[in-house]
Amino acid sequence: MSRVEQTAPVEAPILPGMETGESDSARRNATIGMASAVGASVVFSVNDVCFKFLSGGYALHELVLIRALIGIIVMLSIVLPVGGGLRLIRTRRPLLHLFRALMIICSNLTYYAGLAALPLADGVAIFYVAPMMITALSVPLLGERVGPRRWTAVCVGLLGVIVMLRPGGATFDYAALLPVASAFFYAISNLTARRLGATESLPAMTFWVQVTFVIVSASMGLFFGDGHLAEGAHPSVAFLMHAWAWPELRDWPLLLIVGFASSFSGMLIAQAYSKAPAAMIAPFEYVAMPIAVFWGLVVFGQFPDAVSWIGIALICGAGLYIFWRETVVGRK
Repeated sequence: MSRVEQTAPVEAPILPGMETGESDSARRNATIGMASAVGASVVFSVNDVCFKFLSGGYALHELVLIRALIGIIVMLSIVLPVGGGLRLIRTRRPLLHLFRALMIICSNLTYYAGLAALPLADGVAIFYVAPMMITALSVPLLGERVGPRRWTAVCVGLLGVIVMLRPGGATFDYAALLPVASAFFYAISNLTARRLGATESLPAMTFWVQVTFVIVSASMGLFFGDGHLAEGAHPSVAFLMHAWAWPELRDWPLLLIVGFASSFSGMLIAQAYSKAPAAMIAPFEYVAMPIAVFWGLVVFGQFPDAVSWIGIALICGAGLYIFWRETVVGRK
């Protein structure tokens, strides 16, 4: 799953058979798609680590602004030399772009605010309830049909979230609800992308999200940039409302990594979903889960406990089952 990044997966048709007899071109595209999905998951994880590492010294909206500015520069450097140039980012549906961009912004802010207070692996795992939300919301919003098996998987995934939230327990932290909210906003943005994908180019969908990021984060800086709401607040709120500060020289490499990582991870995941069926690619995004456990242990000294592992297993298992089941339904 993309960690609420700027580029949404592009729907690709289900290939009629990836078994014996398939063409060399289909095999090659599938290989490129799977490798791109794994690469995107690795880059996304680096982005998460950098955000969590920087959360103690900078405002979240300041980091988002810096990331978006770098992302726009990277996007224009790719689009301008290509045939068509700026025509690639023109849009005929500005209001729908704005709605999708706002959903992605809400998803970003809630996700990274949650990571500021949660163990890295826990935050990533809870966010992976997004596939279940996409499945559930596709019924009322897109009129799609979901069978009893996938509804069961949705319930299992939500049970995993409840296990990880541990409501009523001594270790319950309201910050754990933020990745859940992030997954909801992310699901809405993906369902909106399905409608936009019929008429809009991928560069346009990416570029206008970045522009909205700049406008919203700069506006937040004007209202909250003095940090008056951050003092004595919960770590998640403090990260969101932290006073703006000119980045220290030692932090610039991390800020540049965040900017480039967000751009290239989005391009990689878009390439993955354009090369092979979504149901084939999506399971490879779960590579991010063991990577998050690794980074959490190595960088932050955090390792999931037994209860967290049960929740992780339920969420990831349900998500993988949904993707597998959609493959079966698609072939039928």
